[in-house]
Amino acid sequence: MNGINRRSILLAGAGIVGAGTLTACSNSSDIGDALVSPTASAVTAADMKRKATGRRKQVTLTAAPAMIDLGAGVMPKTWAFDGRTPGKEVRLSAGDTLVAELSNQLPNRTTTSIHWHGIALRNDMDGVPPAVQTAVRAGSTFTYSFIAPDPGTYFFHPHVGVQLDRGLYAPLIVEDPKEPLSYDDEWVVLLDDWVDGVTGTPDEVFAELKQGMGSMSGMNMGGSSAGPSNSDDGMGSMGGMDMGGSSSPSASTSASGGMSKKFMLMGATSALLGGDAGDVRYPHHLINGRVATAPDVYSGKPGTKVRLRIINAGSDTAYRVALGGHKLTITHTDGFPVQHQDVDALLVGMGERYDVLVTLDDGVFPLVALAEGKNANGLALVRTGSGSTPKATVRPKELDGMIMTASQLRADDDVRLKSAKTDVTHQIKLTGGMGQYNWAINGKPFDMKDPEANPILVREGQRVRLDFVNTTTMWHPMHLHGHTYQLGASGPRKDTAIVLPKKTVSVYFDADNPGQWMLHCHNAYHGEAGMMANVAYQA
Repeated sequence: MNGINRRSILLAGAGIVGAGTLTACSNSSDIGDALVSPTASAVTAADMKRKATGRRKQVTLTAAPAMIDLGAGVMPKTWAFDGRTPGKEVRLSAGDTLVAELSNQLPNRTTTSIHWHGIALRNDMDGVPPAVQTAVRAGSTFTYSFIAPDPGTYFFHPHVGVQLDRGLYAPLIVEDPKEPLSYDDEWVVLLDDWVDGVTGTPDEVFAELKQGMGSMSGMNMGGSSAGPSNSDDGMGSMGGMDMGGSSSPSASTSASGGMSKKFMLMGATSALLGGDAGDVRYPHHLINGRVATAPDVYSGKPGTKVRLRIINAGSDTAYRVALGGHKLTITHTDGFPVQHQDVDALLVGMGERYDVLVTLDDGVFPLVALAEGKNANGLALVRTGSGSTPKATVRPKELDGMIMTASQLRADDDVRLKSAKTDVTHQIKLTGGMGQYNWAINGKPFDMKDPEANPILVREGQRVRLDFVNTTTMWHPMHLHGHTYQLGASGPRKDTAIVLPKKTVSVYFDADNPGQWMLHCHNAYHGEAGMMANVAYQA
């Protein structure tokens, strides 16, 4: 690893400063033109430019109540696609057209949708009510039809309320017909934090969180270890900090003044995440829909080279992922190739995906997804020979080894953005806090009743710079729909990136996909509270 000590920590999102200058700090007050609608001719024209194979992949996805088996006797009632969580994998090749009929069989007149996370698809198929489509009513169907242009590891989930934190998600794999990687097998590894049907519902979680912590006197708000607010060195104040991810004893205590908190997690801190690690206490952390005491098992032979496609479908939890006894070679993040890097562990925020290669040893090995800062974990097993099954709480030493996160990766030469002058720069100030649970962008919570209010304006053909300025004491995984951006001048191409507390992250993208696109925190509860904005093309 280029002489870097294996215990050194390379942090994501800690002040990547781009080469461009601040050319414009636009805001919504200068709208001079109409916005491009999701059904505009410009959307169709852009879609016509996508290379299509002519092949069609047809699937039907029925969203309905289900009792699912998470193992070890854990059988919650939830909502799922076709009675299973995760839903059945959808796999096609780059350039194929996916035709997916969503049948909404949810109870109580509940509306829903499907967002195809990470896919640079046509705007009217993005699945975000009310911005680009009307929510699909209970008892109705809606057919999504779009070209999947870029190979990679993706997934799909609803974009209505906090439905992401139920069982409505599944992997979406777009294969590369000219796959440059050489490997023997694949294993899709889908991570999730689980509450639904065990201790409550996501709606109950959100209702409690919205009460805020303003009246909870004497509680640590989790931002004290965020480091200096102007630090751009990528390291923060890391010296001597425990990287074990354990939460403080206050995590299980209720607030003073009789405000009993059933779902709110107190005292969860992580140096990797710059302080407060998360809001929600989850009873289970899953890998491929299984609890740690009844893990999913990958069976293979020693010497097999396996591509792991790791997806964090969680709503409030970053995972530190390691395979005991093995090094991992990072090849992709968020679907796009990077210059290969060997690591011991990965930090994966909500909505992020990583592809890694690993050559399997002989024995039984734990694949651990440590719930960063929450003193809990998900577990799966790799079995290539004889050996005893590790405990559900196993902590392989790799978790504390070399951890390389997105800011230290470099885009593969084939996908790095071409050098270009920045045409417009937008400051995306992340605001709010746990006190009043008033998460927002630029101080303005997103208004679902008026999605075109306060847009982040761009024009087709522009090179756009976004400066994510995190003014809060929590980390935020910031996800842009319909595009991939580049971290800094030569960092990886991504659609979701971790922005640490009190840090700034600069990203660049080409405005080549007209329409109206959500930009939001992929913490489901932060996004629903208002940390969301509309990146809108001007007509």
